[in-house]
Amino acid sequence: MKKAFVTGVTGQDGAYLAKLLLEEGYEVHGGVRRISQPETTRLDILGITDDVTLHEFDLTEQNNIYRVIRDVEMDEFYNLAAQSFVGASWELPIYTADVDGMAVVRILDTLRTIRPDCRFYQASTSEMFGLVQEVPQSETTRLYPRSPYGVAKVYGHYITMNYRESFDMHASSGILFNHESPLRGKEFVTRKITLGLAALARGGDKPIELGNMDAKRDWGYAADYVKGMWLMLQQDKADDYVLATGVTTTIRDFFTFAGEALGMDLEWSGEAEAETATDRKSGKLVMKVNPKFYRPAEVELLIGDPSKAEKSLGWKADVDIRGLATMMAKSDYDALA
Repeated sequence: MKKAFVTGVTGQDGAYLAKLLLEEGYEVHGGVRRISQPETTRLDILGITDDVTLHEFDLTEQNNIYRVIRDVEMDEFYNLAAQSFVGASWELPIYTADVDGMAVVRILDTLRTIRPDCRFYQASTSEMFGLVQEVPQSETTRLYPRSPYGVAKVYGHYITMNYRESFDMHASSGILFNHESPLRGKEFVTRKITLGLAALARGGDKPIELGNMDAKRDWGYAADYVKGMWLMLQQDKADDYVLATGVTTTIRDFFTFAGEALGMDLEWSGEAEAETATDRKSGKLVMKVNPKFYRPAEVELLIGDPSKAEKSLGWKADVDIRGLATMMAKSDYDALA
């Protein structure tokens, strides 16, 4: 039986990955931050909490990292934990640099020292492309991050590449474009939209406040993307791969798809800070723009080229954007019953 260790195992991606690994016959261990009671809601929802062995794991503490890697005889290590909210990275730039950047080399160097044969996966991100230098973005596109989060992730990405090339480690990075699900954190824009719309559909009257409605993202389903992570570590040779749908959608269109899933007929009016959306059926104002949600440096267009992953890994995103928005909206609506 193979043994895998997953940092961030209680997050969206960690929970879906743990489920996949268990289905593949792995013994699954997960790292969680030191708190009095680990938050296992996502594992609970997937029904796998009792099947995952949890360990206190602090990305900022080298001794703790060393002890866990020494004690758990892991075959694969998936580093998914991070300060993953882009908006917060401007308020927490040093913390973000530490846990999203420096933590990666802490883990890699420990693995190199005591478990050099362990296969390593680093969660890179499309936010590294930032001010995009070509469309679509691939593994060879020049990186131009536009947030402290993106900058920290660039370090993690390049140090993974460096350890692979310098020490012949099986270390791969997945450059994942936006991937969502009903397990997505409530602070992320897609979940903010579906939760807000579900509350309005259940009789609420509070409009959702959002930022730049013209920002475009390549959105996929998280459960599809963790399959790509696993496939990377099953290859004979480590490498870096973009996982994406190859389709870009505005925040406005995602909002529309989610509203339609809940029976709304949205009317859009105004531009920029004056833009609003109203449900024609109920007459409710359902969205208004609040400039406080604008990013200091916006990432306007992200669209990935997943052709390398499709060819080399046999991976493909199965859920499209309308299906994803529908899934999330209906899940949040049902949860409010």
